[in-house]
Amino acid sequence: MDLLTANDRPGEYPPSYYAANAEHLPPFPQAQGEIACDVCIVGAGYTGLSSAYHLAGRGYDVVVVDAQRVGFGASGRNGGQVSMGQRREQDDLEQLVGKDDARALWNIGAQAVDLVKELCATDEVRTDFVPGIVHAVHRKRDHKHNIAFVDHMHRHYGYDKISVLSPEACRATVNSPAYHGGTLDMGSGHVNPLELVLGLARLANTAGARIFERTKVTSLTKGEPATLQAGTAQIKARYVILACNGYLGHLDQEVAARVMPINNYIVATEPLTPEAQEGIIANNYAVADSKFVINYFRFSEDHRMLFGGTEGYGYRFPDDIAASVRKPMCEIFPQLTETRIDHAWGGTLSITMNRLPHFARLSGNILSMSGYSGQGVALGTLAGQIAAETIAGQAERFDVMARIPTRRFPGGPALRSPLMVLGMLWYGLLDRL
Repeated sequence: MDLLTANDRPGEYPPSYYAANAEHLPPFPQAQGEIACDVCIVGAGYTGLSSAYHLAGRGYDVVVVDAQRVGFGASGRNGGQVSMGQRREQDDLEQLVGKDDARALWNIGAQAVDLVKELCATDEVRTDFVPGIVHAVHRKRDHKHNIAFVDHMHRHYGYDKISVLSPEACRATVNSPAYHGGTLDMGSGHVNPLELVLGLARLANTAGARIFERTKVTSLTKGEPATLQAGTAQIKARYVILACNGYLGHLDQEVAARVMPINNYIVATEPLTPEAQEGIIANNYAVADSKFVINYFRFSEDHRMLFGGTEGYGYRFPDDIAASVRKPMCEIFPQLTETRIDHAWGGTLSITMNRLPHFARLSGNILSMSGYSGQGVALGTLAGQIAAETIAGQAERFDVMARIPTRRFPGGPALRSPLMVLGMLWYGLLDRL
């Protein structure tokens, strides 16, 4: 049994709200026999399909392989938030990588949101970009940081789409007693994540990329060309892109030592009236809070609360996901205590030690991009565009991302999970206190 898909049925999308309402694509074939290509991409999520779309548009012969279905993993299951910048704030990044690279990372993060907006404007991507994300703080003392951060972004980055929400304004926007102020970022927004990744598959397929599903890569042999074994198929490629994120497994130990899979869970309630929705979150904004184990939520197109919260570090999902997520949802919104939950699902994403993406050249012709740490809708999609330009010989943006220091988890892949569990239990305790 593959532990990374122990909670799933092979070849079937999870029982999510998104999967129940998506415009699904017909299955793509399994790879068979000997296949040669310019670029083989492992993983058909945002990064893999965006890479395929942008490379095929440049004239490369592209093969995409996925062990399951396109958008099967985190790309098709997440909260749909499309955030500016990186997961870490700019003042943190300035300390970590210096002001020049911090500014370059901000620009890359902004370009990522712009790309998602552009894709949503195409006929193939059947979801709208809805502007506005509230970042709400759960401790009174953190509101001073909101004020300083917004001032920093205005003065040093010229970013005027973010504003401070006073405690009163935050309560009027997010009707919860749990928060004590926040920020409103109108440059960020939210989408239907599964429709975005299915749209990327349509774009990549139309551009000429060959997509294979139910094709699990079990070995990668470096060389020129590189050789990948996937069931009965053997693929030889001039370049390889590993776009596996939380589903890398042991395909490359160097990446696995720095990128750890974790599970996260989401529920969708029954539809609420538009009036009830507006009384919970104004203006159809998305919300993410300041807890280390973050809560994130928004409304669907049909007025359901989509609420994500709690994390898991083993391979198995909880027996009752709905009950696990209902607890933080009702702590934040007591008014939803009696609201029915219609869908509950889990998914596997990946994190790094510093919550910043891990970009790496594993050899001259093998690229890896993963570890988006919850920022993957925007950054994962842009990563594909960056991979395409890197293979074409323009590596400036890739090199900026690759300079981000991403440390190995203590003990490497063998000990990362138990040590992370201890750390997350500690931070979870701090959140509650």
